[in-house]
Amino acid sequence: MSRKTTRLEDIARLAGVSIATASRALNDSPAVNDRTKQTIWKLAKEHDYPFRRHMPAGPIGAQGTIALVVPRPQGREGRLSDPFFLELLAGVGEAARERGCDLLMSHISPANYDELSAALNTSRADGVIFLGQSSLHSAFNRLVDADHRFVVWGAELPDQDYCSIGSDNISGGRRATLHLARLGRKRIVFLGDLDPPEAMQRHRGYLDAMSQSALDVDADLIVPAHFEVESAEAAVDALIRRGLDFDGVVAASDQIALGAVRALLHAGVEVPGQVSVIGFDNVPFSRYSRPALSTIAQDTMKAGRLMVSKLLDHGGAAAGRSERVPTELIVRETCGG
Repeated sequence: MSRKTTRLEDIARLAGVSIATASRALNDSPAVNDRTKQTIWKLAKEHDYPFRRHMPAGPIGAQGTIALVVPRPQGREGRLSDPFFLELLAGVGEAARERGCDLLMSHISPANYDELSAALNTSRADGVIFLGQSSLHSAFNRLVDADHRFVVWGAELPDQDYCSIGSDNISGGRRATLHLARLGRKRIVFLGDLDPPEAMQRHRGYLDAMSQSALDVDADLIVPAHFEVESAEAAVDALIRRGLDFDGVVAASDQIALGAVRALLHAGVEVPGQVSVIGFDNVPFSRYSRPALSTIAQDTMKAGRLMVSKLLDHGGAAAGRSERVPTELIVRETCGG
């Protein structure tokens, strides 16, 4: 069927429902169950049915609409209260506004391929930004074969077919560790979960820098901590109570770094006199903490512009190649130098 010949009656017939039900589904009526809606929206898109003309116009005549979907949490992903995610949301929002687009935050939290597919097929948006990969790398690879109207915030992984935008995490982790090594720190902790792809890459950068600096990697100094202040504080407190010797901390996020600083100061350890600490993100509180937090900055404004442009500038084709946003070392009081 073509756009010129596809009618509401055709969509209803293909879905095996009444014309009234098809119309209600396309208008997202609560009288139609989700499974039926998904089927009808998918058929409408497959047959290029111009259903958006039946939707209410945007309040300010938007040039397009982008939906934000956050996959089921893994590590920091899915935590919208995370200061870094608020910065990333601001970056996407500013970019969308510059392009005259509306931005929708979805209530769904997909955890598998079918739920990712449903997020695309039931969205009124022109494209979807998935904020985080979680454990869905393989599912995203499958999804790109069926629909290209999405881009993912996250790490670039081996054998990746979909488009992702993210920071150069390996370089950032390497840069943070090399800075501490140049300050003469030799027993450097890596603090953070290793399961999330981005933290895994930051750890890889840490290992590269330790090798480059001819420093031994002590497995006892690779310390798991969730992306929360309290988790990191407890992890570093446990290190101190065990009597392990360390003089530097590379944290997988600023929240983790702040938790490390809190534990050290509470134990009477001078920062940066005895232990230097560096985080990752450069969220606003990092510059206002005491001592002010050294960190690796991620350019969320540039990331937002890249993700929005990938969706809007390819005419419905593939979002294009993945790109890495450069990171920057920000030196403040917790490590000095």
